[in-house]
Amino acid sequence: MARYDLVIFDFDGTLADSLTWFRGELGDLADKHGLSPICPERVEALRGLTPKAIMDELDIPAWKIPFLAADVRARAAENVDKIHLFDGIRDLVEDLSARKVDLAVVSSNGETAVRAVLGDQLASRFSQFACGAALFGKASVFRKVIRKAGTTPQRTLCVGDEIRDIEAAREIGCIAGAVDWGFATPGILDAHAPDFIFNRPADISRSLVDEHRHRPTG
Repeated sequence: MARYDLVIFDFDGTLADSLTWFRGELGDLADKHGLSPICPERVEALRGLTPKAIMDELDIPAWKIPFLAADVRARAAENVDKIHLFDGIRDLVEDLSARKVDLAVVSSNGETAVRAVLGDQLASRFSQFACGAALFGKASVFRKVIRKAGTTPQRTLCVGDEIRDIEAAREIGCIAGAVDWGFATPGILDAHAPDFIFNRPADISRSLVDEHRHRPTG
């Protein structure tokens, strides 16, 4: 029997490599929203910071976050051909689906873009899409998805690539899994002690039956 009834995935940086595309949008986003210039080197430095530290570093007031998120969603919808799934994600989703694990996506990105990048066949493996979620409001969305799936937080694995994903899972008692191929660096992920840090998509399937917690060593 699988350890989870439900796996909730983040999208950007977890299922899909959005960062490669997003780097090309940063200059225009910064100009449009009055942010300080964001060069590639600065992006790399931001990957090792907490969400609050990132906002402080970029001097982003909280009231601007919804406008920034809406702008990024609109841009992503227009550039789905430039956003691609990470290697191994297709096989992972098919494997979890074959094991009768319920799958959901909770993302601040828009559902149209998420479905387009997944493609019709892979999108059909997910029972729920909760998209357009607030950047810092995932916990409440997780609760709704879990309730609709008819399971409990203790039987739910939440997989994401950022600190806020770990914090949201922890807030409601879910199992927190972090991927090390997304935005946040492995070091900052490990510092926030998720139940699992996954080094490749296949590790997520293995966690269905593996009782041990996994974090980087060395």
